[in-house]
Amino acid sequence: MWPYYPDLLETPVPRYTSFPTAAEFTPAVGPNDADAALRAARGDVSLYVHIPFCEKICWYCGCNTGAANRSQRLQSYLDALHRDIAITGVRLDEGARVRRIAFGGGSPNAIAPTDFVRLVDALTLHMPLEAPSYSIELDPRTLTPEWGQVLGWIGVTYASMGVQTFDPALQAAIGRVQPDRLIAEATAMLRQAGVSSLNFDLMYGLPGQGLAELEATLERAVALGADRIALFGYAHVPHMLPRQRRIDASALPGQAARFEMAQFGYTMLCDAGYVPIGFDHFARPGDPMAVAAAEGRVRRNFQGFTDDPAATLVGLGASAIGCFDDVLIQNEKNAGRYRMMISQDVLPAVLGVRRSADDQRRGAVIEALLCRSAAALDPDMLAEAAPRLVPFLARELAVLDGALLRITPDGLPYSRSIAALFDPYRQDSLRRFSSAV
Repeated sequence: MWPYYPDLLETPVPRYTSFPTAAEFTPAVGPNDADAALRAARGDVSLYVHIPFCEKICWYCGCNTGAANRSQRLQSYLDALHRDIAITGVRLDEGARVRRIAFGGGSPNAIAPTDFVRLVDALTLHMPLEAPSYSIELDPRTLTPEWGQVLGWIGVTYASMGVQTFDPALQAAIGRVQPDRLIAEATAMLRQAGVSSLNFDLMYGLPGQGLAELEATLERAVALGADRIALFGYAHVPHMLPRQRRIDASALPGQAARFEMAQFGYTMLCDAGYVPIGFDHFARPGDPMAVAAAEGRVRRNFQGFTDDPAATLVGLGASAIGCFDDVLIQNEKNAGRYRMMISQDVLPAVLGVRRSADDQRRGAVIEALLCRSAAALDPDMLAEAAPRLVPFLARELAVLDGALLRITPDGLPYSRSIAALFDPYRQDSLRRFSSAV
């Protein structure tokens, strides 16, 4: 059993899908920075293509997305995205090689399958592709047979479905009603289409959820053969996401119950044979993510844990984030303003942060702690963090072996809190983040 120390979990912390985090992004980074970063990119490059639309908007969702209920708005966005691909691709030097392409959202399958094919055609025309692998996020509620055919034709091998929970009452409580039959049919369709690595996004900490409901959902996900499972704690921040006000906050589990759910899920999935990635992601043995974990190659980027070795990630579409060695860049979030910038052939970068040598050094430590539960610390970094490490070391949640800081098995649920000790932006910050567990 993981020991529960609420005092060490009371401070909300980032998920650290980047360092510095998006909370540090400012308008000081813009189109010129994006232009320079793209032109300097060399070696393996990954692409992230954002589709900010869904057929239905779930109440819990924190994604930058809107309802795909106006065909003209959707088509205007796709036109702009095609232009974004063209003006971005022309800036990538021939020394860059695109080996991975991920489509996310929102829900990429909120657009028509033919529009998806056109996007892939545009990427093929304008980007330096080199036998890339394709991944996509999908909403099982709108996954039609035509989508299965298109995914098979393109050769998509990685897919992630937003499942959240199989419990009908909980689905209704978060505005995500999707019968078991739909998810089972979508799973079978994706397997037939050639998807070899299928992830289910699941959540704990939902209103009215208990261990019994969580257990039933996990059992069903395992039975359906999910290759990867991401078990997220629901983050209730209605002051930031007004749509969450439709969720009954009085029915949300407390921190102790959330902690118990996280441990229950971890134990259950490990007992089912899954390899843990961090404390809230899991992969079947033989899945590329599990192999990467065994070989110490798991990394962290804006898509979460990844086995992608590319250091450069290029973001395409409204709100998409690009990651380069010395700069992080985010595109305009508002779809209307994004279209306006693209219409003028201006790269839509409007926010970001330049990564100093110290940022890169600290980012490597944070990534190592979250991905491998251990990090080597430079003397100055160790001396700075030593006083804040004391409560974690005293309770044997972490150990120091010379300059090597290692998170113990008991300390896994405290990983983000420990990582935050090396984030100087957090020490005096009043920004709100998600619960540590």
